Formats: sequence, structure tokens, C-alpha cells
Amino acid sequence: MVARTVDLRSDTVTKPTAAMRAAMANAEVADDVLDYDPTALRLETEMAKVTGKEAALFVPSGTMGNLVSVLVHCNIRGSENNDDGTMDVDLIEAAIRDPRGEIVYPTTRLICLENTQANCGGRCLSAEYTDKVGELAKKHGLKLHIDGARIFNASIALGVPVHRLLQAADSASVCLSKGLGAPVGSVIVGSKSFIARARILRKTLGGGMRQVGILCAAALVALRENVPKLEDDHKKAKMLAEGLNQIKGLRLNAAAVETNIIFFNVVEGSKTHSREAVQELGTAWYTCYAREPNQ
Repeated sequence: MVARTVDLRSDTVTKPTAAMRAAMANAEVADDVLDYDPTALRLETEMAKVTGKEAALFVPSGTMGNLVSVLVHCNIRGSENNDDGTMDVDLIEAAIRDPRGEIVYPTTRLICLENTQANCGGRCLSAEYTDKVGELAKKHGLKLHIDGARIFNASIALGVPVHRLLQAADSASVCLSKGLGAPVGSVIVGSKSFIARARILRKTLGGGMRQVGILCAAALVALRENVPKLEDDHKKAKMLAEGLNQIKGLRLNAAAVETNIIFFNVVEGSKTHSREAVQELGTAWYTCYAREPNQ
């Protein structure tokens, strides 16, 4: 019998497939800073179509994608979430500053959502909820940005196309190197004018790479071949959650596991300490966190 270790720590520890490596080796490239790299342009064009936006821009990381998006819209960011990943619409509106007080208060310019919501265990935000937040943003003359690092997970779990989940958003960041398995990169999407400004800020932040088509080629393979595989990831995460729930001393809400992230609690008074549990579960493909009791 051959033993095989499955790394369940995160969906970021995937390895590029043979098809990705072949695509990278044969990628058509140019200087993406001076002009457009042809393979990057193909990826950006396809991502804009999938997300229902006018244009897209490849960036080296989701962090840079979100930061560039925020900087285009304004110069601030922050969020507070409920357990299901949403924010109460009434509380969002209550937090919006009256523009007449701009001489003494920061000006509210942007609302940010994350789908799926990682800190809430990969919960999915519905299109209807996002629409409500989008309507609120328009009512107050604000922009809506969605951190869609795992938006394809949300799409598969909800059975809703990505472009529908992002319909109300002015911009979004989509990660290609998590569940989709590409080695590097994210893409931000929005209007043509938004992406034009984002391209400048990407260069400002050090994200203007040259023959980036080598990376985009792998991302194209990931986009075209790996999206349907997310459903199997979700099924395995649910199976793992149900199994963990049977272990004495551990507690989790298996019904709340919607995608590929699992949170569990170490029961207070049990023989196992959370740190010990983390060590025992040190190899995991799905993101697993052991929390202290009452946290």
C-alpha cells in the first residue's frame, strides 16, 4: 500500500498541472508594461466576459488587486461582518458619513464585500443581498467593490453565474491561485475607465510585470479546466466537516460549511487543546482553524 499525504491547510497550496506547465512554456509574450502582453490580454478579455464587466487587469496577488481597487475608488478600506458573511444593510447605511460634515469627518466613498466570506467560514453572499448593497451604494453616490478571491466557489455553491454575483459591483478582485490552482495571480475587473486608472496604480505599487503571459497562460488553463472541479472540493469539505463533528472534544456547524473552508471549536474542558489540534491537523488542503473555547 502506498501512503499519500493530502495537504489540507489551504486552497493556496495547489500545484500547477502538466497542462499549465506546458501552456507556460509555450506562452506568447510581450512587455505588459510598455504595451499589452498578448497572453495577458487573452486572460483579461476572458475574465471580463465571465464577470460581466467591461475590462480586466492581471495583478500578482489578491492583496494588490484589492488595494489597487480601493485606491482607484478612494483611499480608505474596512469591514465588519455577520456570521453568514453579510453586513446589515441598515448598519451600513448608518455608518455612511453625511458629506456635509467632510470638514471634520472622513468622506465615505466605498463599500467592500467579500464573496465567499473567508472569516465566516467560506459563506456565500447571494446575488440578491449584493443587489441590496449595490442599491444602497448608488443611493448615496458610493462605489461597491467585491473581494471575490473565491467568487467561483460561491458561483458553484449557489448555482449562480459569476457575472450575476458581481452585477451590482463597480469592481471586483478574483483570485486565480486559490481553488482554481494557478501558480500566481489575481485579476481585477471593472469599467474601462476604472481599469485604465488601475493599470497606472498597479505600476505605482510595483505590479507592472514584463513578460507576464507566462503566468497568465497557466491562469487561462486554470480558468477553463478547474472551475467545475470546485464542486468536488465542496463535497469533500462537507464530508470532512461531518467527520470532524463526530470527534469527541471538537464542535462545528457542519451545516454552515458551504464551500471549501472549515472552522471548528475545541470544546471547553476537553483533553485536547486547540494548539495540539492544530499540530495534529498540520497538513490540510481546506483551510482549517482551531479556535479557543468561546472565541
